[in-house]
Amino acid sequence: MNDDSISPDAPLRGVKVVEIAGLGPLPICAMMLADLGASVIRVERPGQPDLGMGVDTGRSVMHRGRPGLVIDLKSDAGRVTLTRLIAAADVLVEGMKPGAMERLGFGPADCSAVNPRLVFGRLSGWGRKGPMAAEAGHDINYAASAGLLGLIGEAGRAPLPPLALGADVPGGLLLALGVVAALRARGETGEGAVVDQSLAGAAGLSAAIFRGLEAMGRWPGGRGKNTLDGGAPYYRVYQTADQRYLAVGAIEARFYAQLVEGLGLSEGVPPRDDRANWPKIAATFAARFRTRTCAEWEETFRGTDACVTPVLDLGEAAARGVPPVAQLYGYAQSLPQPALGPLGADAPVPASLAEPPAPEAVLASWGVDLGAPGGELK
Repeated sequence: MNDDSISPDAPLRGVKVVEIAGLGPLPICAMMLADLGASVIRVERPGQPDLGMGVDTGRSVMHRGRPGLVIDLKSDAGRVTLTRLIAAADVLVEGMKPGAMERLGFGPADCSAVNPRLVFGRLSGWGRKGPMAAEAGHDINYAASAGLLGLIGEAGRAPLPPLALGADVPGGLLLALGVVAALRARGETGEGAVVDQSLAGAAGLSAAIFRGLEAMGRWPGGRGKNTLDGGAPYYRVYQTADQRYLAVGAIEARFYAQLVEGLGLSEGVPPRDDRANWPKIAATFAARFRTRTCAEWEETFRGTDACVTPVLDLGEAAARGVPPVAQLYGYAQSLPQPALGPLGADAPVPASLAEPPAPEAVLASWGVDLGAPGGELK
């Protein structure tokens, strides 16, 4: 990837990526690469296109913008097909258990022998070495082991699973970042590289801010007793008169002052700097928020910096355009898709949000002729 090939609206245009289909984090990585302009083709195993999770790749946000190719990597013909793709590619990304790609004959050393310029991006759960390397896990396990899960939830109650936001999402994004960095380095050295990201490591990075706060003595309480975990009365969720919820994030003093003013409580609220006052302040705020509907409070705080926003479901968020969305192609024009953010609001809608190219067209643009059977286009 040379500097003169970088386009402001598709900086990875011309980069060819082979995605060995996997769960959660890997499709996130491949989606990001496609959104940034890369040409991505997804290699799926036969007979299990949904990977046992009931995922319809034709309707999945994470699988948008790239065609699939079913290859039996345990067959001679399938291995020949994947070898041809690797020879033409710039990047391969995979998320199999440690050792699986090597057993198939497509580990980093095998692929480098075919294509020395290949950037080999891989995800693992616990890393490739250590006592847990061969064990299975999911986001909740990595978040728990990294100390992140123990931070989430109310005091005195069980921690709340962080959806897939503790390890899976950051893991996929970190792998994409590592791949881009390796491509940039390849422009200088001419050589490929191995980018190895663990999900346990991604969860640990997600917890970095809290480790720092703890080291500074600014995270002294247990779960649900601190500034960002719902302990502070100015950073939590309150119910309204119509049983909706409002998120309050008035951390800064000037924002907090606008919150108090908007609630009509400028008098009689004890100082917030004393943590002993937090329960009383929270109870006062909660009682006040229950006197009006969510829409009424939203109107009250509109145009202020009190940091008060309604808690929306996915449909409501899409209707309001938060985050920016584009309409999905083809089968369901009304289904919103989160659009790529880093390129700015004026950037064109990524090609990955349009109808995906035909796999034959992708292969032709790569200069790949499948020749002997071994892959089934879809």
